[in-house]
Amino acid sequence: MSNARTSRAAYLSFFQKPTAAYILIVASTSILTALGLVMGLSSSSVKAYETTGSTYSIFLKQLFFVLLGGAAIYLAIHLKQKLWEKLARYALIIGGFALILPRAPFIGRDINGNHAWIGIGPFTLQPSEFAKLLLVLWCAMMLRRFHERDSRNSPFDHLKIVAPGAILFVSLIMVGKDLGSAIIVMGIVFAMLFISGLEGIYLATSALVGFGGLSFFIFTSANRLARFSAVLHPFADGVYKRAGWQTAHSIMGLASGGFFGVGLGASRQKWANLSEANTDFIFTVIGEELGLLGTLIVLALYAALVYGIFRTALHTKDLLHRYVCAGIGAWLMLQVLVNVGSDIGLLPVVGVTLPFVSYGGSSLLANFVAVGYVLSVIRRDPEVRAALRSKVQRQAE
Repeated sequence: MSNARTSRAAYLSFFQKPTAAYILIVASTSILTALGLVMGLSSSSVKAYETTGSTYSIFLKQLFFVLLGGAAIYLAIHLKQKLWEKLARYALIIGGFALILPRAPFIGRDINGNHAWIGIGPFTLQPSEFAKLLLVLWCAMMLRRFHERDSRNSPFDHLKIVAPGAILFVSLIMVGKDLGSAIIVMGIVFAMLFISGLEGIYLATSALVGFGGLSFFIFTSANRLARFSAVLHPFADGVYKRAGWQTAHSIMGLASGGFFGVGLGASRQKWANLSEANTDFIFTVIGEELGLLGTLIVLALYAALVYGIFRTALHTKDLLHRYVCAGIGAWLMLQVLVNVGSDIGLLPVVGVTLPFVSYGGSSLLANFVAVGYVLSVIRRDPEVRAALRSKVQRQAE
């Protein structure tokens, strides 16, 4: 009984520390990134050998972007607040320009029918991943301006202040046929409006408009409509070998993993059954190789990460920081929900990566910069700065 009381006291003591959010974010991000490298090697080995003759080629690219991400997160942590605010002011212009690049000749790339990529030497980058962070910065700045004005602002003013950016980004993303990124962008804007206190009737109206736009994009594309329909009956005749193939084999992979999995590297579904085993369906490979236990650990790590980010948003007094951190938390949470939902057959496959785990340099770099921003906000807190300095001094002694 005394041991249980001691454990509970230690648990509560940790969450009362000013550095709790900092530790949770750093620890969960580090573990997820390390897991991404391990599972990335396992899930990509077959595809890498088929395309390059080396089982390590895709893994080495991922490792390169992880190292680059380490530098990016360091720069993001130490970037001055004035520079972040300046970037927020021009974020809409920068993001819009970045989203046009995939349509430019010579550098634009078409992958799996999506015109959402640019080629730089042996690498491809997806500008929409960076556009998500830029949109969060711009929306946060606009919402801060709204709340700093007098109280006579109407709820409609609240809504229309972020609508132009959201419409611009979604339109440019859909020109490239990237429905997954468009869904995440709409979700981010909705979440930030909710967090900023927009009245329920206007939130409901925004949701209906967003749902209407999403329905339009789905019903005007036979391929998208087939993928959405396949969610209901992926194993049905006429569906399984077409739009239901990926969903069906993802479900089979997760089911065959049991509680402890079939063993690291022993996935059967990555052998041509899942065309994007190292990106969209890496959660399936984790479930197959590491079992239900592995997937629960991954979800717990994401829960810790998102909790740490939202806790930071609640504790900071600066409105820009509050909205940016909340937007980043909503972005990562939505991306996890959509990716996992696709893999377990609750949502259609829309090509969304699993943050820090899926293969993809653009996603990794954008996620690292976003987390770096949150850590920079935490480090500006005098209590946290003093606690971290004290810890460094104790370790040096």
